[in-house]
Order: sequence, then structure tokens, then C-alpha cells
Amino acid sequence: MQAKAPPQDRILDAAMRVFGRHGFRRSSIEQAAEEAGLTRQALYHHFASKEALFRAVIERLYEQGLAAEIEAAKAAEEEGLELAEILVAEIGARMQTMVASLKDSPHSEELFSEHLAQARDLYQGYSVRFADEIATTIARVCRKQKLTLASGVSVRELARCVEMAVHGTKSAFPSMQPVDAFLKQLETMLRMLIAGAMTPSAKKSPRKTGVRK
Repeated sequence: MQAKAPPQDRILDAAMRVFGRHGFRRSSIEQAAEEAGLTRQALYHHFASKEALFRAVIERLYEQGLAAEIEAAKAAEEEGLELAEILVAEIGARMQTMVASLKDSPHSEELFSEHLAQARDLYQGYSVRFADEIATTIARVCRKQKLTLASGVSVRELARCVEMAVHGTKSAFPSMQPVDAFLKQLETMLRMLIAGAMTPSAKKSPRKTGVRK
């Protein structure tokens, strides 16, 4: 017999479905409680308000995106990809994970906009964590592949520029939809950015797998 998910996980799963179905403004604690198979009082035991519930949903999405990012970077490195390709895989995994729950929602733009109003501090905090993770990847890959950044470019500065490219792409795709087009545009920007940040001798690093003739 399959064990039930912890109550808080069931509530967040249910809330994600409710917010996706109705948007933030038209959703209610009662709807989330019913979706989770709980009474309103039982849900209030875990979350004091709709706003608190929404913040918890957003925080879980950020955590899932961060975990996917770390795993994707590791897999891309093991495959022997170049730095630009590793960063594209890393950030792409983060974005795909975060938008997956909302890709079929007619309220995705409202929800992405509302999360800045309801959870701006989470957005800012996780932006720092995402940039730190990108910087860690850049430093690790440069060390392993013996890459050299161009004069005047530091690992931290490059990581900031990478995150700025992400935000810039979001301006063209506010809700990151359609996700394929968003990721394609982001990939183009990142490849150009990384190419410009490397010394000429470092722009092409050898792959571990396969030899082109």
C-alpha cells in the first residue's frame, strides 16, 4: 500500500492546482482545503492565510528549481560539455521545473506577476542563491577545463551577467511561455555572452566524449 504524502505536501500540491485553475485573486483557502481533502480549519492549522499558502507554493517551486539546476549542471559536466552548454542546461532545467506546474494554466501571467507582489523577498533571496550557484559552476568548470576568463571579467561578474541575461529574456517572455521559445532565446544570449567572456584560447574546450574529424 502506497504511503500518503505528508499533509503539508498534499496541501501545496492542491494549492498549486487551485492557483493554476483560478489564478491567485479568484482562489480561496476553502478551494485549496477542498482540493486537499481537508476542512478549512485543518488547512488553517498549516497556513494562516491564502497569501501564506501562496508564498509556500512559490518557495517550493524555487527549491525545486534550484535542485534541478544543480543536478543538470552535474550531468552536463559529466557529459563533457562546454561551459556555455553547461550553463544553458543548468538554467534551462531550473526554468523548466519552475514553469512546469503552470504551463497549462490560463492564469500563468497573473501568477508570475502576483508572486512578485506577495513574495518579493523570496524572489530576491533566491535570485542571490541562483547567482551563487551559477558562479560556483563557472568557477568549477573553468578549473576543470583550464579555461581563462577575459581580462577584467571575474567569475562573480560573469555570473551576474548570466542572471541579467535570464532577466532580459524574461522581459520578452514575461511568464516564460511558450517555454521552448523562451529557452531558445535564452540559449542564444548565453552562448554569445560566454563567448565574449572567454579569452580566445579558452573559447573552445575539448570534449570528453567523441572526436570530430
